[in-house]
Amino acid sequence: MHPLPLRPPAMLAQAAASLDLLSHGRFELGLGTGGYGDAIASMGAPRLTPGQAVDALEEGIRIIRAFWDTGAPGGVRHHGEHYQVDGAPRGPRPAHDIGIWLGAYKPRMLRLTGRLADGWLPSLPRFRDPGEIGAGNAVIDEAAAEAGRAPGDIRRLLNLGEELEPARLAELALTHGVSVFILMANDPAAIQRFAAETAPAVRELVAAGRSPRQTAHDEPARPTDLSEPARPTGPGESVQVTGPDESVRLTSPGVWDESTRPTAPRPNPGRTYTPAEQATGRHLVDVHDHLRAELTQLRDLVDQVAAGTLDAAAARSHIGTMTMRQNNWTLGAYCESYCRLVTMHHSAEDAMLFPGLRRREPALAPVLDRLQEEHQAIHKILDRVDRALVAFVAEPGGLDGLRTAVDLLTDALLSHLSYEERELVEPLSRHGL
Repeated sequence: MHPLPLRPPAMLAQAAASLDLLSHGRFELGLGTGGYGDAIASMGAPRLTPGQAVDALEEGIRIIRAFWDTGAPGGVRHHGEHYQVDGAPRGPRPAHDIGIWLGAYKPRMLRLTGRLADGWLPSLPRFRDPGEIGAGNAVIDEAAAEAGRAPGDIRRLLNLGEELEPARLAELALTHGVSVFILMANDPAAIQRFAAETAPAVRELVAAGRSPRQTAHDEPARPTDLSEPARPTGPGESVQVTGPDESVRLTSPGVWDESTRPTAPRPNPGRTYTPAEQATGRHLVDVHDHLRAELTQLRDLVDQVAAGTLDAAAARSHIGTMTMRQNNWTLGAYCESYCRLVTMHHSAEDAMLFPGLRRREPALAPVLDRLQEEHQAIHKILDRVDRALVAFVAEPGGLDGLRTAVDLLTDALLSHLSYEERELVEPLSRHGL
């Protein structure tokens, strides 16, 4: 984030374009008014009031864009209160349309962002309450609409002063539209961890949160009775697993006693729900269906690896030119990805969905408590799968231990997903979470 008062806009425009050309279109320009007046003045820049600094930034943005617009006739001319440019040659033209991102917090800067900027880049240390991001979005959207711009064209970004859990970042993305997180860290290990672990986990959570769902525009608002079925009618009613049936147990004893599970209060039998009201419950089933499908693929992959260990030709017909060692590595990479997906889904429910249900319907507390206990149990099983996987990769003869761990995961996860749908689909539809 560059404080504009430290460089003339004309020079900054040329430097930014040069960096964009050198990086083959990978440069974006973050600008601010320069919130540290004394430090900026000590470097010889003019001391401006907050209002003057916003006016100067607006002039500067217009000058910078004019230099990049090499197709316009003549040189750049600007005669403003803070900057003067008298016919300077345009260019160079950037390799791509550089986005100008503003670090804005107060109303005038937020409105300027809505009128002129390509992105909003505040810092989370300045916004202690995520609700402030929502309030800032509202000001930006209103200013954009007044300027004839589409609010959705303004990218929402966020500087992070510390590492945050993927579930919280996903909530910021889904709730406030944040599409870029920038970790402000000097520790190479923290940056590598953020890129290799946190970013993929956030992408998975956001993808699950944005999976296709039915809305009120998909069909006429026809009331549907959800008082009896365990799952919403329509697309989410049939939940199939191409493999182990949910009613069949592959291991004994089970992970938990299903007869001790509490149940949610029964809904009003006369209550009906429109497709729009059913959307959240359908979405939960959609996410669960994705987990079921991934579990089926995991089981199939274990079977294929087993067949490949005994028959190299059969393995090669499936994995092409990969060697037997690569086949084992493929299993490891896939299982690791799936286990992370389940963990992140449960973390999102614990952090976002369940608290809302608790507030709106306290009678659901025993069910939510049990679901969270089962989340912890499933996480322990995932650890067991991971240990069995490590043992199998080290010693391919240990496939039986891996099969047992995956069977246990299958029984627990399918049972848990069905229980969660049976107890929560109707409350989700009723409360509109």
